[in-house]
Amino acid sequence: MRITVNKKIIEVPDSMKERKLTDFLREELDLTGVKNACEMKSCGACAVLVNNKSIRICHTLVKDVENCEVLTIEGMENEDGTLHPLQQAFIDHGAIQCGFCTPGMVLTSHALLMENSKPTREQIRKALQSNICRCTGYQQIIDAVEAASEFYRK
Repeated sequence: MRITVNKKIIEVPDSMKERKLTDFLREELDLTGVKNACEMKSCGACAVLVNNKSIRICHTLVKDVENCEVLTIEGMENEDGTLHPLQQAFIDHGAIQCGFCTPGMVLTSHALLMENSKPTREQIRKALQSNICRCTGYQQIIDAVEAASEFYRK
């Protein structure tokens, strides 16, 4: 079977099909930006994009994303290795504290902004309502997403 991860086609051995996608991405592909926190699909730390939709993958098996495109936080960087404008906005607006929730927050925000390049603050809050951050208080995250939205309108 095959999946595309961060624009690279990955041939997955049959022995890996039943493995949790979080474990496969972290342990086999060394994509440690993928987090596994609650294992109940409720905190959003494990969020990645699958076919441009934010999903929580702590219960997803590798076989569930066959022939899909998966984007992790590592795949967000620009071709020259610099941060994506959304990632930079998180830094610029102090939306990162411990950083554990950040990949899921950024990817969920990216999915929102690809669909709606000019969301209201309320729409941003709604999109991120099930991504839990214990450090920032959310205001800075909303500010970062709002600021980065200008990039998606170009």
